[in-house]
Amino acid sequence: MRNATLKQLRALAAVVDTGTVTAAAKRLNVTPPAVTMQIQQLEEHLGLPLLDRAGERFQPSAAGREVIAAVLRIEHALADCGAALDAMKGLKSGHVSVGLVSTAKYFVPNALGAFARLHPGIDIALVVGNREEMIAALRGDGVDLAIMGRPPVDIEVDKSLIGPHPHLIIAPADHPLLGRRIKAAALASANFLSREPGSGTRGLMERFFQESGIEPRIVMEIGSNETIKQAVMAGLGLAFISAHTIAAEVADGRLATLDVEGLPEIRQWFVVKRSAKRLTPPAAALVEFLARRGPEFLPTLSPGPPPR
Repeated sequence: MRNATLKQLRALAAVVDTGTVTAAAKRLNVTPPAVTMQIQQLEEHLGLPLLDRAGERFQPSAAGREVIAAVLRIEHALADCGAALDAMKGLKSGHVSVGLVSTAKYFVPNALGAFARLHPGIDIALVVGNREEMIAALRGDGVDLAIMGRPPVDIEVDKSLIGPHPHLIIAPADHPLLGRRIKAAALASANFLSREPGSGTRGLMERFFQESGIEPRIVMEIGSNETIKQAVMAGLGLAFISAHTIAAEVADGRLATLDVEGLPEIRQWFVVKRSAKRLTPPAAALVEFLARRGPEFLPTLSPGPPPR
């Protein structure tokens, strides 16, 4: 391994991660023949095959898995080195990658904008996905930190509280149950529009109804809060959703919230980092900023116009 180059190792890692030479080349911004050549040179140097073909995709051989494990250790060491060097530069420049669950996009950009105005030399990259995708990004160091409502329990993380995150049930503005205090059981026959499995909102909804002793009738799974809101407005069903996603629609009377016993379900927003990851000064400053000033960017749900 002494004469293996970082370019060769990254070519192998990209093929294993994407499954194809073409996708790896696109990620590395090189040609497919260049990727093939790097891997062939690495295999010749090591004297062992590193990839096996499985249908139209590649997977690592036993030797390839050992090399990939070494590549991950190398990349982590380089990231730590970069963090140490950035620490010497202070907050005048740097880069922070931030992951956020899709529901957080209703307040996080405003918070990041305020941070960027304080530190204009720091570049911020955003990665948006559901909870499972953000946990995978944290685990693989795809992001420096993530903003989510329920930190992972299967990896060691440090978390800082941002503020409360209420969830409730929304309905069309002319729904017959508006203005009444109801039990969850009154919704047993209602049609529900739901986020996809793996979403934090979906998991919270399932727990709420399970504790209420009913099983919601999910007629449609939708991977976007915006689409869910439009579908509810169109009368396709009800939805269990974050209050932070609907403030504008409730305020102007396009959506309404049902008064259900046990709701709103209050969770919390956290900024999370992998415990073993050493943050750069810009990333550490952003964590501190979100913990200190994050609450002021959370949307406020005000009552909408009375039902017509």
